[in-house]
Amino acid sequence: MAKRRKFTPEFKTELVLEVLSGATSQAEVCRRHNINENQLSQWKRQLLENAPSLFASTDKQSSEVSEKRIAHLEHLVGRMAVALDIQKKTIDMEPE
Repeated sequence: MAKRRKFTPEFKTELVLEVLSGATSQAEVCRRHNINENQLSQWKRQLLENAPSLFASTDKQSSEVSEKRIAHLEHLVGRMAVALDIQKKTIDMEPE
Protein backbone atom coordinates (compact mmCIF):
# COMPACT_ATOMS: atom_id res chain seq x y z
CA MET A 1 0.00 0.00 0.00
CA ALA A 2 1.16 3.51 -0.75
CA LYS A 3 1.99 5.88 2.09
CA ARG A 4 -0.24 8.89 2.54
CA ARG A 5 1.46 12.17 1.84
CA LYS A 6 1.42 14.84 4.51
CA PHE A 7 1.40 18.49 3.54
CA THR A 8 2.51 21.34 5.76
CA PRO A 9 0.10 24.16 6.56
CA GLU A 10 2.47 26.53 4.74
CA PHE A 11 2.33 24.43 1.58
CA LYS A 12 -1.47 24.23 1.68
CA THR A 13 -1.73 27.97 2.20
CA GLU A 14 0.66 28.69 -0.65
CA LEU A 15 -1.37 26.58 -3.08
CA VAL A 16 -4.72 27.97 -2.00
CA LEU A 17 -3.51 31.57 -2.23
CA GLU A 18 -2.08 30.88 -5.68
CA VAL A 19 -5.50 29.68 -6.84
CA LEU A 20 -7.43 32.47 -5.08
CA SER A 21 -5.17 35.15 -6.52
CA GLY A 22 -5.99 33.96 -10.03
CA ALA A 23 -2.33 33.53 -10.90
CA THR A 24 -2.94 29.90 -11.82
CA SER A 25 -6.02 27.77 -12.32
CA GLN A 26 -6.94 25.17 -9.75
CA ALA A 27 -6.53 22.40 -12.32
CA GLU A 28 -3.01 23.58 -13.19
CA VAL A 29 -1.93 23.72 -9.53
CA CYS A 30 -3.31 20.22 -8.95
CA ARG A 31 -1.52 18.81 -12.01
CA ARG A 32 1.77 20.46 -11.10
CA HIS A 33 1.72 19.08 -7.53
CA ASN A 34 -0.11 15.83 -8.27
CA ILE A 35 -3.00 16.67 -5.94
CA ASN A 36 -6.65 15.76 -6.35
CA GLU A 37 -8.82 18.80 -7.12
CA ASN A 38 -11.23 17.80 -4.35
CA GLN A 39 -8.38 18.00 -1.84
CA LEU A 40 -7.42 21.49 -2.95
CA SER A 41 -11.08 22.54 -2.86
CA GLN A 42 -11.29 21.28 0.70
CA TRP A 43 -8.20 23.28 1.72
CA LYS A 44 -9.63 26.37 0.04
CA ARG A 45 -12.96 25.94 1.85
CA GLN A 46 -11.17 25.49 5.20
CA LEU A 47 -9.13 28.63 4.68
CA LEU A 48 -12.14 30.73 3.73
CA GLU A 49 -14.25 29.40 6.62
CA ASN A 50 -11.55 29.99 9.22
CA ALA A 51 -10.25 33.35 7.99
CA PRO A 52 -12.56 35.48 10.21
CA SER A 53 -11.53 33.58 13.34
CA LEU A 54 -7.87 34.35 12.63
CA PHE A 55 -8.50 38.05 13.02
CA ALA A 56 -10.74 37.62 16.06
CA SER A 57 -8.15 35.58 17.95
CA THR A 58 -5.44 38.12 17.16
CA ASP A 59 -7.54 40.95 18.56
CA LYS A 60 -8.33 38.95 21.68
CA GLN A 61 -4.70 37.98 22.23
CA SER A 62 -3.44 41.51 21.75
CA SER A 63 -6.09 42.76 24.18
CA GLU A 64 -4.99 40.23 26.82
CA VAL A 65 -1.34 41.15 26.31
CA SER A 66 -2.18 44.84 26.62
CA GLU A 67 -4.11 44.27 29.84
CA LYS A 68 -1.23 42.29 31.37
CA ARG A 69 1.25 44.96 30.33
CA ILE A 70 -0.90 47.75 31.81
CA ALA A 71 -1.26 45.84 35.07
CA HIS A 72 2.51 45.31 35.23
CA LEU A 73 3.21 48.99 34.54
CA GLU A 74 0.67 50.10 37.16
CA HIS A 75 2.39 47.82 39.66
CA LEU A 76 5.77 49.38 38.83
CA VAL A 77 4.39 52.91 39.16
CA GLY A 78 2.97 52.01 42.56
CA ARG A 79 6.31 50.66 43.74
CA MET A 80 8.11 53.76 42.46
CA ALA A 81 5.59 56.02 44.19
CA VAL A 82 6.18 54.22 47.51
CA ALA A 83 9.96 54.46 47.05
CA LEU A 84 9.68 58.17 46.27
CA ASP A 85 7.55 58.78 49.38
CA ILE A 86 10.16 56.99 51.51
CA GLN A 87 12.94 59.12 50.01
CA LYS A 88 10.98 62.32 50.64
CA LYS A 89 10.37 61.39 54.27
CA THR A 90 14.04 60.49 54.72
CA ILE A 91 15.14 63.83 53.28
CA ASP A 92 12.63 65.73 55.44
CA MET A 93 13.89 64.00 58.59
CA GLU A 94 17.59 64.81 58.02
CA PRO A 95 18.92 67.63 60.17
CA GLU A 96 20.13 70.64 58.31
